[in-house]
Amino acid sequence: MGDLVLAIGNPFGVGQTVTSGIISALARTNVGISNVGSFIQTDAAINPGNSGGALVTLDGKLVGINTAIFSRSGGSVGIGFAIPANLARVVADNIVSGGRARAWLGVDSQAVTADIADSLGLRRPAGILINNLHPLSPARTSGLRLGDVVSQVDGHEIYDPQGLRFRVATRPLGGTMRLSVLRDGESLVIDVPLLAAPEEPPRDIRALSGNHPLAGVTVGNLSPAFAEELGLDPNKTGVIVLKADRGPAARLGLRPADMIVRIGARVIDTTATLAEVLSRPRREWRITVDRAGRKLSVVVQG
Repeated sequence: MGDLVLAIGNPFGVGQTVTSGIISALARTNVGISNVGSFIQTDAAINPGNSGGALVTLDGKLVGINTAIFSRSGGSVGIGFAIPANLARVVADNIVSGGRARAWLGVDSQAVTADIADSLGLRRPAGILINNLHPLSPARTSGLRLGDVVSQVDGHEIYDPQGLRFRVATRPLGGTMRLSVLRDGESLVIDVPLLAAPEEPPRDIRALSGNHPLAGVTVGNLSPAFAEELGLDPNKTGVIVLKADRGPAARLGLRPADMIVRIGARVIDTTATLAEVLSRPRREWRITVDRAGRKLSVVVQG
């Protein structure tokens, strides 16, 4: 922090412009721009039109790509954000090579608060607590467990889940990532391979038809790879609604990204299971949907 930088861009369409300032913070995560980010904060003037421009040091080294500003008026107030150059480089290399995949750990986590640190006997609140592991995740197969606290990634301290996602996103596929882990008062080191999210189960997209309330819905199996493609949480599993704009289903109020989790007492885990359940006539259809974490149920008479 404190290094002098120049922001280059075309603010308000007036032509190429250079402004100067300092790097005022690093590793900004909770800025509402992206779920994968650890942004450089600068007070160099960044205005509308600067996005995509270079943030460079005084000796011409690229450190970031101007991305956004914090402003109540729409103009620069001295708080701008840039994507770090190392993240931009990984994305560019991936595009040039013809791929879109990035490494996937398959974990859900939360920041270690003071209360969590106290309950775990930690000296200070730092790191992230693992509270879910996808069954196919490389983190799980490498030995990471629920309740582990990850304090560092490749020697870099992390303080929140966004920081972990950034460290993963800036690493190319095929290598390994070294996690420093605290487990039951002991310090461990776990090497996790950097693998792409798998398409397991296959997406098996189906347009449903027949004499049932879900006629007209298009569904698919949500795998980690398919979830990333759709911009959803890659750790979610189940049957996802892709389209529901015609037929009886349109009257149910289903939306894209809804998860069909249950029909009656039957758990719906795949599109094949859903098709089988729908093939059997019922007097009453009780359909349970997960919408952004909320369970919604509707009953339709057969």
